[in-house]
Amino acid sequence: MTAKSPPTIDDVARAAAVSTATVSRCLNTPAKVSQATRDRVMGAVKQLGYTPNFAARAMAANRTHTIGAIIPTMENAIFARGIQAFQETLHQQGYTLLVASSAYDPAREADQIDTLIGRGADGLLLIGYDRAPDVYAALAARGVPTLLSWAHQDHGPLPAVGFDNEAAMHALADHVLDLGHRDIAVISGHVAGNDRAADRLKGIRAALSARGLSPRAVVECSYGIETGAQAFAQIMAGPARPTLVMCGNDVLAVGALQQARLMGVQVPQDVSVTGFDDIELASIATPDLTTVHVPHRDMGIQAAHTLIAMIETGQNAPSVKLNSTIRLRGSVRPLT
Repeated sequence: MTAKSPPTIDDVARAAAVSTATVSRCLNTPAKVSQATRDRVMGAVKQLGYTPNFAARAMAANRTHTIGAIIPTMENAIFARGIQAFQETLHQQGYTLLVASSAYDPAREADQIDTLIGRGADGLLLIGYDRAPDVYAALAARGVPTLLSWAHQDHGPLPAVGFDNEAAMHALADHVLDLGHRDIAVISGHVAGNDRAADRLKGIRAALSARGLSPRAVVECSYGIETGAQAFAQIMAGPARPTLVMCGNDVLAVGALQQARLMGVQVPQDVSVTGFDDIELASIATPDLTTVHVPHRDMGIQAAHTLIAMIETGQNAPSVKLNSTIRLRGSVRPLT
């Protein structure tokens, strides 16, 4: 009994009646091949049971066509839509995505950066700016193209595709102030090590300060529905209740809405609630949530194209600043 030799790229090319170069394009950069040709080649791949030798290809090209992304959490939907669009776009260009979660732990993120680079990642996507200078120094020394996202600063340490968290939350705070709200409390994510949470809180404080106000209370907590509920209960247990609670993201805001129902507090009749991100939870919550819409899919798509360009040219790309918009829904009522 003799072992059958594994199929080769030449076998696939013969079966699909195309060149080996076309087979390679179908496997590596499928967007550059017509759908009909791609279907024929992939049919032959499946029929023959062909498996590309990615290790040999990586050695020959000095590239693995793998990109690593490290996100702070997988426990809620905050990053899901953007990362999905990022992955889809990478796949169209022949890249594979490896995702890790740091659990908002800087040391864990640093270890994951080392691991992904050690596994040959051609580039990295990181969330936000807040990390130690030695991490940025190590990235620069290794020369691995790295892109930041979910945030944008005019003079950041690396290129970014994202939005201005401070300006976006400032705009929402201005809006509720224009509706007559003056007694405002805040449920924020932990700001230490999280520039997105810190900038959103900064935006609220700046908007209130411009009108001679300050938050009635600021409660920091980890991102979760349960923690948002606990923070809302803490705020509402005070001697005087605010007219509006601004939350650092939609997950915290949904927790606040849930706790309000348990406490018999009507939203927005007794207190208004806002979120940030405009994930799916925002539109199906009861009441539906006034929030800041973040263009997650567009951000993921543009991040993928930008990072691929950095990898293929060996040069940093210009940062891309995306616009956010306010979504007005039923969780806020005017006081004027």
